[in-house]
Amino acid sequence: MGFQIENIKKREVRDKSFDLDELLKKEISLFGSTFSNKKKESFYSELYVLLQAGLELKDALELISKEQKKEADRKLIESVVEKLILGKNFSEALEELRFFTTYECVSIQIGEKTGTLNKVIEELGNYYKKRNEQKRMVLNALSYPIIILTTAFLAVFFMLQFVVPMFADIFKQNNVELPWITVKIINISTFFKSYYWVLFLTIIFVLVLKKLFKKKLWYKQIKSEMVLRFPFVGEFVKKVKIAQFTQAITLLLGAKVPLLNGIQLTQKMIDFYPLQQALIGVENDILIGKTLSESIKKHTIFDSKMVSLVKVAEETNQNQVIFERLTTQYNKDIEYKSKMLSTALEPLIILILGVIVATILIAMYIPMFKLSTVIG
Repeated sequence: MGFQIENIKKREVRDKSFDLDELLKKEISLFGSTFSNKKKESFYSELYVLLQAGLELKDALELISKEQKKEADRKLIESVVEKLILGKNFSEALEELRFFTTYECVSIQIGEKTGTLNKVIEELGNYYKKRNEQKRMVLNALSYPIIILTTAFLAVFFMLQFVVPMFADIFKQNNVELPWITVKIINISTFFKSYYWVLFLTIIFVLVLKKLFKKKLWYKQIKSEMVLRFPFVGEFVKKVKIAQFTQAITLLLGAKVPLLNGIQLTQKMIDFYPLQQALIGVENDILIGKTLSESIKKHTIFDSKMVSLVKVAEETNQNQVIFERLTTQYNKDIEYKSKMLSTALEPLIILILGVIVATILIAMYIPMFKLSTVIG
């Protein structure tokens, strides 16, 4: 292999054990001090520019730390500088801070050993830039439908909580015979008015369970299966994860990481159960002598386009070029699908909202005609 992975295994063991310091850091990160992907994009991009300008690593980091607006970010980078002064490598300093992934630490470690640190830092900046672009695409695709869905929920909540009971009282006072649809709506309203707090407690309970079990394999498996079964959304999420995989492999191959090690690292980096399980199977196949194209062909999460291009890459020894091309193609697909997803979901949610509101209004107004006849 091109590099040792013992340090990675030690890091995994440490992460799985209970660590009070790590727990405290996680709690602090809830208030915004975590070093997010957006901050990492800026950090690596600025660091690359300064190193290319001829600054030493320590001087470049000191300059970046002074530019940080948040105290937590400034102290984080200053702690990296302190570790460098104590004689540690850049990769070792980042690994000890735990705000940086194994993927970053190993990539930088390889850059240090091969004399390509500047190139690796540039690629890390590009990597996080593309990840942030993917995140923005997802948010753009889902933000408006989520707003519409929330508005729909509030509208139905208001009608069931206030409007329907008002009509129900009028019908009761005048002894109007109610059609079955009106009876059903009133029953739903009565139940909702009496037990709406159960709904909110259930939502809070689900969020707490998600927080507690989000790292459990069974939770990841159930969550991913549910996501993949959603029309439009499942295919979109799958494309995003595959694009992240090809992008990570491109960076690692550019840093001269052997393909097998690159697959091992991406297993730990991309938190998507079907892809992680597929990569474990690919790793095992490669260890027994199979080619990458033969291995990924067995897993449905990889499409035929990837299988064909990977086979070409193996025959021409152009793995990095092919994976870079795949990343570009998948990013274009994601951009197209994000627009299509938004376009498809908006009218669907509006239609569903219209049907629900119309049903409630019709159920309330049918007895009103009878009531007007009685009064007349």
